[in-house]
Amino acid sequence: MSVGEHAADAPRPRGHGLAAEGVTVAYDDVDVVHEAALTLRPGRVTALVGPNGSGKSTLLRTLARLQRARSCTLTLDGETDGLALTSREFARRVALLTQGRPTPSGLTVRDLVEFGRYPYRGRWGGQDPDGSAAVDRALRMTGVEDLARRGAEHLSGGQLQRVWLASCLAQQTGVLLLDEPTTYLDLRYQVELLDLIRDLADDHAISVGVVLHDLDQAAAVADRIALLHAGRVTAEGVPADVLTPQRLTEAYGIRVDVDTDPLTGRLRTRAVGRHHMRSERLSTIP
Repeated sequence: MSVGEHAADAPRPRGHGLAAEGVTVAYDDVDVVHEAALTLRPGRVTALVGPNGSGKSTLLRTLARLQRARSCTLTLDGETDGLALTSREFARRVALLTQGRPTPSGLTVRDLVEFGRYPYRGRWGGQDPDGSAAVDRALRMTGVEDLARRGAEHLSGGQLQRVWLASCLAQQTGVLLLDEPTTYLDLRYQVELLDLIRDLADDHAISVGVVLHDLDQAAAVADRIALLHAGRVTAEGVPADVLTPQRLTEAYGIRVDVDTDPLTGRLRTRAVGRHHMRSERLSTIP
């Protein structure tokens, strides 16, 4: 079964809105995110893009309460102060797939996916009547059901990435935060994972925030895009308004061309390096 196929034997999560305002984060007393704001809405995918070091992952981790901020107002469902919730309450509503998760040994794939059920168990384990069905569904959705009994240490990087995603899905939250989820995945699973992200938003009203480096992928999957540069959200809106040559060239420090794919109608980008420009010059020689 491929990524994106759904199981119908577990309760589905309900989408929650998550908003952050006035986010300022410092490392070693140096501000790296400056007064940033971001709103994730049910049924929408919001992609965070920008060059390395622009603050994308830091902002995402702050929304997940894993990064301490100098200042931050975090609102969940439009009325609940997200910073006031207990860790367990928050984890039932917001899940984060981080970069660089470890490769555990001595655990099966199903063991790892079951970690996502921790918010629903008591301190000493306890009952989780919906747990087994939720884990089964997550395994199916990510296409790793056939690996359930395999030892996690024997997985490829792409397989392990999908297993960790399954663990987040088993958490059954209304908000899903993904930090570069296509890392290690081959072309097939990149496409299927992006399709799954859209399914979660469209079919289950999940609020999705995702950090992506590939601008074309961001344009294809996202309803809204936030462009970060030097720790600031410099533009936020629909892809066509944010992914402009002027904005991208300024943010990335290299010429970026933008046009529309004639087959799909989607935006596509091209960073123009020295060799590209040489080819352009040669093509004009009679």
